[in-house]
Amino acid sequence: MNIDMTRKCFMTTFRQLEIRKMRPCIGVHRNLACLYQAMGGVRWKSRFRTAPMLTATPLRALMDEPISIIGRFLTPQCPVTVCAQMHSDDGDLWEAFAHYNTNADGTVNLTRDRSVGGSYLGCEPMGLFWGLQPAPGSREGLRLRKNNVETPYVMRVSLLEGHVSPIEKQSTELAAVTAERWYMAPGVRRIEIRKDGVVGTLFLPPGPGPFPGMLDLWGMGGGLMEYRSALFAAKGYASFSLAYFGHKDLPGPEKSINVGDSYFKSAYHLLQDHRQVSADRIGIIGISFGVYLSLRIAIQAGVNPSCLICINGPVGSLMKLSDPDGMTEPFKSDQKLWDIDDQGFVNFRSISSPANICPERKLKIEHIACPFMYIVGEDDQSSSSIENANLIEETMRAAGKSQLLTLLSYPGAGHLIEPPYTPNARLSLWSMKPKKLFTVWGGQPAPHAAAQEDAWKKILDFMESHLRPRICGIS
Repeated sequence: MNIDMTRKCFMTTFRQLEIRKMRPCIGVHRNLACLYQAMGGVRWKSRFRTAPMLTATPLRALMDEPISIIGRFLTPQCPVTVCAQMHSDDGDLWEAFAHYNTNADGTVNLTRDRSVGGSYLGCEPMGLFWGLQPAPGSREGLRLRKNNVETPYVMRVSLLEGHVSPIEKQSTELAAVTAERWYMAPGVRRIEIRKDGVVGTLFLPPGPGPFPGMLDLWGMGGGLMEYRSALFAAKGYASFSLAYFGHKDLPGPEKSINVGDSYFKSAYHLLQDHRQVSADRIGIIGISFGVYLSLRIAIQAGVNPSCLICINGPVGSLMKLSDPDGMTEPFKSDQKLWDIDDQGFVNFRSISSPANICPERKLKIEHIACPFMYIVGEDDQSSSSIENANLIEETMRAAGKSQLLTLLSYPGAGHLIEPPYTPNARLSLWSMKPKKLFTVWGGQPAPHAAAQEDAWKKILDFMESHLRPRICGIS
């Protein structure tokens, strides 16, 4: 055998031995890669050390569920930035970011660690979510509202080197992960209602029922807001989100309220009469002008709600909603009571102040006969919520019904107290014509976020207490 043949045979044998040695190692790395994918992490290949990894747990969650975000395999005690970005249903980019310093073990854990800069400060496990704001260069006066509850918000969370802001394009991305945020849970049914002139959307939980029900009313922004009702259905409630203003399927001009007491009473009975709803377990929730409507419905003859939840709204109205025959007149706000500053910022606190509403336009709160929760944002710039809460408390006490009232008040919270981790808009665009106007809602980011989280828990507890059937005192 010549030298070349000997060398060739030796190299072939050597390669076979090397391949055999490598196979177990390759198998281990494949298993690790599968594990990291299952945990929701994204790894980047490295020849020298374990690459940084970012996880979000769970990857798919409801909007009111917390998500744990952890970065691993980082350089110990070094600056990093965690950044979140997502697009609204309208295509606008929203983002938040926070600066952290890694621990001695090379980790950063948003549930445990404190942000030292960025969109929020301190230990805020869900700060990247409630801290979202329109990206620089976005349209003016945006407010984040979910238009299509059958699709999720898709949020991309990335880990950046150093303390940077998202607009710094030169920053190095170490790892990233994508999470989905849903209002509508698997198995929840969404049913459009256009019946007997009533316009709304009914959400039913999975299963045959019967379920306790909620009638869901929003404010003078108009249209049909479904996302709170979708979340209620995820908690086991049949929830009916009702349109009453600014919807194409309602009668008359879009900018007028053309429905009256009979419309709201019909909506209540439509929910009550549904075969999968417990007729004697119906609650009503309203925010802003929806508070006035909720109270008005609750004291009507033939409507006996099991509970009532009101968020930052008035006990009376400057407008005449309906006459004795059920006819309506167009919505006409008294613009003399609009507070407009030099920047075109509008607040409606004077319109909802009890002092400016004549006695015949105030509702008979003393007629409320069910458990009643009223929620106040003390920095509400759109409604005189504190004054209305005081009037409600005095009236219920005078009527000997103080035991029915649960009053929650949150310093630093604004008008739009929504489900938890929803970004607060301190102001948003309200009108473009005849001139550009912005509605001021109020609220400071961190206190408002804390209020939303606490109020949502107490709302669900309140509903559980008064809408779930009980047998021998046991739920």
